[in-house]
Amino acid sequence: MSLHSTAAQLVTLASEGGEHGGNHESLNPYLTGGGALFALLLLLWITTRFNRDR
Repeated sequence: MSLHSTAAQLVTLASEGGEHGGNHESLNPYLTGGGALFALLLLLWITTRFNRDR
């Protein structure tokens, strides 16, 4: 199986999603983005706590 045939199968699989346009109904972009922002800010806060000069 070559890379080209694998990519072609993935494109075919992705396009068979039906009439929904590929977006899942339960995915809210604001909730997803807010969750990602919260996770990144939490990781930044944790990193700065461990990186203090002693």
